Amino acid sequence: MKQTQYGDVSVELRESIAIVTLARSAKRNALSDAMMASLEQAFSELPTSVGAAVLCGSGDHFCAGLDLSELKDRDAVEGLHHSRSWHRILSGLEFGRIPIVAALHGAVVGGGLELATSCHIRVADDSAFFALPEGSRGIFVGGGGSVRVPKLIGVHRMLDMMLTGRVYKAAEAVPLGFAQYHAATGGALDMAIELATRIATNAPMTNYALIHGLPRIAEQTADHGFFSESMLVAIAQSAPEAKARVRDFLEGRAAKVQV
Repeated sequence: MKQTQYGDVSVELRESIAIVTLARSAKRNALSDAMMASLEQAFSELPTSVGAAVLCGSGDHFCAGLDLSELKDRDAVEGLHHSRSWHRILSGLEFGRIPIVAALHGAVVGGGLELATSCHIRVADDSAFFALPEGSRGIFVGGGGSVRVPKLIGVHRMLDMMLTGRVYKAAEAVPLGFAQYHAATGGALDMAIELATRIATNAPMTNYALIHGLPRIAEQTADHGFFSESMLVAIAQSAPEAKARVRDFLEGRAAKVQV
């Protein structure tokens, strides 16, 4: 195992997966500008041998959101450019080279929820709780939350969270779409590693087509979506690895789907 530190972000390589950890536990992993830059750098420098990543937080929390100490002196122009920098970084995760599995525990709040929703799969353990306290603090989500969060839980549920400060605990949140998997307290990371390891065995082109294609097709008209799907299937099935996998299945060397 190889470990690299990028400021308050650490990266551990385990064969075909990377475990990327927010390492600012004294601040509940609150996201500073430097930490966001480190996160961007960490993912951009992952070796091509990595087929999937796990994103987690050190200490008792995944991420308690934006570091508000950096907010107080910004004017409107600075606020605009700051928000756009978050859009660039989090879109870089969502539409990067590899799928990302978020292991969620403790606070998944504000910018932490925005970060989690830029990942492709989320595992929440029983300690996880979800909130968007920006409304009570006189601010607005700025890291893409107004786009990504409603796609998971609906506009009016997000509206309720921001207007009233409502907090969802994991047992209630997972069935509502905040995460796809639910684990016992302390179990999110192990489950996320297991999922990422499985994902990394997929054909890289198929994984890339999935994380780039499905979100975009969902935004297209049906006719445009059908065309995009046809282009993706043509490209994915033409990859040499895909041809080999189909051949293995047809010749009885590949495992069949089991219940």
